[in-house]
Amino acid sequence: MSERKPEILQTALEIIADEGYGRLSMRALARASGMKLGALQYHFRTWEDMLRALVQFIADEVSGRLETRQRDSDDLTVYEIAEFMLSDTTDEILFPDKLWPQLWAMQQVEPLVSDLLEDVYAGYLQLLEQAMETAGRSSARAEALCLMSLLEAESLFVGSGRRWESDRANVRDTILKFIDEQYGEIA
Repeated sequence: MSERKPEILQTALEIIADEGYGRLSMRALARASGMKLGALQYHFRTWEDMLRALVQFIADEVSGRLETRQRDSDDLTVYEIAEFMLSDTTDEILFPDKLWPQLWAMQQVEPLVSDLLEDVYAGYLQLLEQAMETAGRSSARAEALCLMSLLEAESLFVGSGRRWESDRANVRDTILKFIDEQYGEIA
């Protein structure tokens, strides 16, 4: 990836997070990146190329952070995964409170984004399912899907700017307490 591509993709994330996915276009991205459309198309020939690179950029960022966390232990526990997913609220790269709800909405109108994000979620599900199996759960996949749904929905209801944002700390504590009771903090 050229040196300029990550900067452009970061600008695309900022547009989505700050203005909504409906404002992201090749022209808007070129303008926000301080370049002409033709220069942007040198890096991303088509809208689809840019979307693929954008979702891969997100996936690589999340995977890198998980790998960094995983270096501290052989396998991440259910609790550690949940704690990780609930911890990135002030992130200046991924803007989780703003970005993920926009990406979920974008999936509904952009089939390519839907397909690409499903691959990201499949990796996330596999990690959770593996942790569930390690914790000795017989219905690991179903429990992993339930937990993934809970963790992902947290930002929709108590994320920045949401109606119940003031309850966020209590909601996070409650989710982690539930996970600790079900799976153990270390198991």
